[in-house]
Amino acid sequence: MNFEITQMRAEHIEGIAEIEKECFSSPWTYEGIEEELGNPNAHFLTALCGKPVGYIGAHEIAGEAYIANIAVLPQYRRMGIGAMLLEKAVRGAQSRGCEFITLEVRRSNLGAIALYEKAGFEIAGERRGFYSDPPEDALIYTKTFNER
Repeated sequence: MNFEITQMRAEHIEGIAEIEKECFSSPWTYEGIEEELGNPNAHFLTALCGKPVGYIGAHEIAGEAYIANIAVLPQYRRMGIGAMLLEKAVRGAQSRGCEFITLEVRRSNLGAIALYEKAGFEIAGERRGFYSDPPEDALIYTKTFNER
């Protein structure tokens, strides 16, 4: 599988919005994704295989990074795309001076949990009732770069 990972650009937004619709019960809108292009704290990457097939978005503030979303189209999963997106987002946050990176994941999303744990993330807590449609608790995963 030949794919490249690049910074999100305006021409990727429509494809990312389609990924959102296919992967999430409460997808981000085209306009919501588009707003991230002008956000200096947002760092979004797109996986391209002729078209957007996956993406990751992180926000960084005061030395802390938060992964807002990561998604890969179902037919492109288990090909290393999610792992590569995650690795590049982690390296980017670290290179910009962040001390850690964190995210939430549905407790039932075992595939994503395996990906995060393989990448060195550890459970830091949980958020009860965090998700809706369907309702579910979230696990908080964090990867620390610099020990204090």
